[in-house]
Amino acid sequence: MAAQTFALQVLVALLVVGVGTVAAYAQAQRAGTREATARATAVAETVASTPTVVAAVPDGDRARVLPDFADVVQRETDTDFVVIMSPTGIRYSHPDRSQIGGQFLGHIAAAQAGGTVVEDYTGTLGPSRRVVVPVVGSDRHTVIGLVAVGIRKTAVSERLRSQLPALLLAGLAAALLCGLGTALVARRIRRQTHGLGERQLQEMVEYYDAVLHAVTEGLLLTDLDGRLRLANDEAVRLLGLPDDARGRPVSELGLSAPLLAALTDTEPRADELHVTSARVLVLNKARAQWDGRALGFVATVRDRTDLEHLTGELDSARGLTEALRSQAHESANRLHAIVSLIELGHPDRALAFATDELQLSQRLTDRFVGAVAEPTLTALLLGKAAQASERGIDFRIADDAVWPQDVAPVRDVVTIVGNLIDNAFDAVTAESGERRVEVSSRIEDGHVVLSVADSGPGLPPDAVDEAFRRGFSTKAQGSAGRRGIGLALVAQSVARLDGLLEVSGPPGARFTVRLPLEAKTHA
Repeated sequence: MAAQTFALQVLVALLVVGVGTVAAYAQAQRAGTREATARATAVAETVASTPTVVAAVPDGDRARVLPDFADVVQRETDTDFVVIMSPTGIRYSHPDRSQIGGQFLGHIAAAQAGGTVVEDYTGTLGPSRRVVVPVVGSDRHTVIGLVAVGIRKTAVSERLRSQLPALLLAGLAAALLCGLGTALVARRIRRQTHGLGERQLQEMVEYYDAVLHAVTEGLLLTDLDGRLRLANDEAVRLLGLPDDARGRPVSELGLSAPLLAALTDTEPRADELHVTSARVLVLNKARAQWDGRALGFVATVRDRTDLEHLTGELDSARGLTEALRSQAHESANRLHAIVSLIELGHPDRALAFATDELQLSQRLTDRFVGAVAEPTLTALLLGKAAQASERGIDFRIADDAVWPQDVAPVRDVVTIVGNLIDNAFDAVTAESGERRVEVSSRIEDGHVVLSVADSGPGLPPDAVDEAFRRGFSTKAQGSAGRRGIGLALVAQSVARLDGLLEVSGPPGARFTVRLPLEAKTHA
């Protein structure tokens, strides 16, 4: 590409210099003609006004005075001829004495009328640039003679040709300067393109662009000033970037504060979870370098929304499985107790024991089924109740609790309720006194209001705003890196359903969610 650019610029430079030289030659030719005209006019007017000429023309003393006078003027002014003539054009002087007395060859009508004739004409001495002016008498009105002064065209061309070497030398110098500048530009291009040819650059752009659009991960490249230099289609989709994002500071792209901090600081990131208004993203970030020189930072983002929801549901299912296993163990113990009572001859006490256990389980099931119309939520609450029993937590459902069916998508219901209850369980597990978690729900002003309260330590006053950001947790980081994401998922689901989420306490912590009854239509 540099070679082609060099050749093209040299060709353009030569063309410009050539055209400039021709134009300069033409201009010099016109200037030479103008200079010859001006000089001939000045000489002619000077001769016509000379007293010797004015006196000699009318008194007949022409043959002796005027030819010699004209020859002197011709030599001193470097003109080719000075012809003094009568008003009718009869020559009184001429460089060729044999032409004296003959008729002047050329146009003299304008001069006979008192004007000036300027023309190119071929006379006895060849083509010339000539000027004819009148000689006026003492009354300043009568034309008593004519004076013609001429410069041959060959003389003008000879003077122009003498200037031609200088013009050519200037053109050659300009061409050399253009060539040197072009060589420097070509060298810079080769350095900036790392010596790659145009075909290699074309293939690189085509393949890189195809790869960037084909990868399923979002890819972003930011420079050292925090400006977005590159973002592929997947990154634009996952982050909701505007069409004019390229070249703008990352701080102007409307990203969440944690994600903005991750993209603009200088720290590397590895498999870091970020929750946006609609997605759970995994971010990786590293420095971008070329030949030891830092260019900026490259970041990749992957969509993990579905996986996080499935993981949450799997955690709930795992907790329910553990609770069922515990219940099976307890049921086996109770069954052994009943069998032993019967074998010991106490069938009445065995019947009473079995009846009490059955009524307790049935009352708990009836309460959940009667209060909650959503079967999935009922199953979730029953599993959480079993899990609470296993962990020694007093899990309560308010007597007036109500949850209509189809308030929100089942997936969001499981996310919101399950994570809030799990968070409450974790908050009271370490307590040495009362460990209580209470769930209530009601319908109020066209909204379903869900409240999950616990008897734990509550949130610190300065941590309420941080509670629903990615990474906030009072527990140790899990092996899968999921600590601190449960409340963030709750906030994400509530926002998507056009709901509100509030936190109050201490003492304890109370999370209140308000969802519109038509929330499912917005999901």
